[in-house]
Amino acid sequence: MPRERQAGRRRTWWLIRLSPPLTSRTTRTSTTAEFQGKVGFLGLGIMGAPMASNLIRAGCDVTLWNRTKSKCDPLLSLGAKYVPSPAQVASSCDVTSAMLADPQSAAEVACGAGGAAEGLAPGKGYVDVSTVDGATSKLIGERITSTRASFLEAPVSGSKKLIFLTAGDESLYKRVAPLLDVMGKSRFYLGDVGNGAAMKLVVNMVMGSMIVSFSEGLLLSEKVGLDPNTLVEVISQGAISAPMFSLKGPSMVKAAYPTAFPLKHQQRI
Repeated sequence: MPRERQAGRRRTWWLIRLSPPLTSRTTRTSTTAEFQGKVGFLGLGIMGAPMASNLIRAGCDVTLWNRTKSKCDPLLSLGAKYVPSPAQVASSCDVTSAMLADPQSAAEVACGAGGAAEGLAPGKGYVDVSTVDGATSKLIGERITSTRASFLEAPVSGSKKLIFLTAGDESLYKRVAPLLDVMGKSRFYLGDVGNGAAMKLVVNMVMGSMIVSFSEGLLLSEKVGLDPNTLVEVISQGAISAPMFSLKGPSMVKAAYPTAFPLKHQQRI
């Protein structure tokens, strides 16, 4: 067989092996269908507040809850409503999303006294976008589905441009797809509850390893007399280029570290 044809076959084989299944991934488009119903949102921290704001600005009917009520005020001025418990949010909304800081908070808000599960019923949905371990996600899912409501875990990767890593009830995934598209740039459906949490923790592990090695490189470049700004530029044009390096590099060189992702959240892996 001619060498050119053999090479062509090898390239084709690699394309087939490396292409992801198209059914699991959807990228945000401008033709997203509208969501019909009322939306609840629990937790207005670093991640939750911008997500809820995007829903409100997109015209969704949003009801909010947060432990510290004052954090709701900027969103109330945009047209959102407030109720004093997660249960009341869930009972008054068709779908409720939650973005809590840690597994304990996520479980308490969903399953505890006055928690969202107390307000759920058949036909309603609960979408947990918090980053938790698989066991906690399954615990929450079991409590939610015991009310005959639907459950979807949907932890996010990224900061400003979010990627949803979803798992659980596929019909709920399809139902809330318009909401996910308002809040993020893409979404993946990964199957059974626990897979979304596992994927997020793997992504966090890779991200942490990358930022540690990048930090070591910046420090080494200074010690040997190189300009770390030039290092950032060199990396951004090479094979190891990554958006995170280009985004974080300039501020790291200046020793400026605005909070975007608390270290305690990275440590949960």
